[in-house]
Amino acid sequence: APPRADKMAAATGRTAGAAPAGYTALTVKFAERQRSAHCLLVKEHQVREGTDTEHPPRRTLFVLNVPPYCGPDSLSRLFSCCGDVQSVDICGKRGLGEKKNKLTSKFFDQKTLKGFQVAYVVFRKPAAVQAAKALSQKGPLLISTENHPVKTGISKWIASYEASIVDPKELKAEVDAYMQDYDKKMAEEEAKAAKEEGVPDEDGWVKVTRKGRRPGLPRTEAANLRLLEKEKQKRARKELLNFYAWQHREAKREHIAQLRKKFEEDKQRIALMRAQRKFRPY
Repeated sequence: APPRADKMAAATGRTAGAAPAGYTALTVKFAERQRSAHCLLVKEHQVREGTDTEHPPRRTLFVLNVPPYCGPDSLSRLFSCCGDVQSVDICGKRGLGEKKNKLTSKFFDQKTLKGFQVAYVVFRKPAAVQAAKALSQKGPLLISTENHPVKTGISKWIASYEASIVDPKELKAEVDAYMQDYDKKMAEEEAKAAKEEGVPDEDGWVKVTRKGRRPGLPRTEAANLRLLEKEKQKRARKELLNFYAWQHREAKREHIAQLRKKFEEDKQRIALMRAQRKFRPY
């Protein structure tokens, strides 16, 4: 069964034709039989030249309120009528600088996005962005069609489960490639350190490393954090204990007064025991 897009559209609080300043509202429907339409908010992606190379200005359409069932293929198909689509990038939210790290691993860098998302649709020509904004004058666009249906319900979960099964050969190949790159990087760092060993820096300091039969083990990040936390707590106790000089003097006076009081109490206790003839020092 198709997702409950009617409730999703109502939850966003957006209706067709109601768009904030700078945005254009495009109406879309999940399927032909859906009664209510969903609203996508689009505008031209504007950033400084060179700050966002993945989403170049004048050729990128920024899309808000993308429903969870609308993937990159669906968006590419929706806007293909405006011009050739170069790429579609969907992310959870619009971040600072609008940059997103590319996925470098097929198995370890996968992130599942939930809820409504934002998207960057990059066209090959700038005129396609204005053509996409002009779609607001047309009827609702269909996300799921007979030729390109969107999987929902049990078929969607079956496809997700099949995609989650890892191929051992592909996984081994990726791990081997990563370890080769890591070993190569470590060898380059060791060669660079050996080359710079004994050579003073700009300030005349020479870096000394511990070598021999029992070289010191490098501290892990967790060990460094624990050490910093202990130093921080120790410093805080010292600062709070005697922050001012007069506090230090008062603490000494109080300690001496307590010692004198205890001495007088002991004298009285000894005198009482002598009076009762129960004092036996030996």
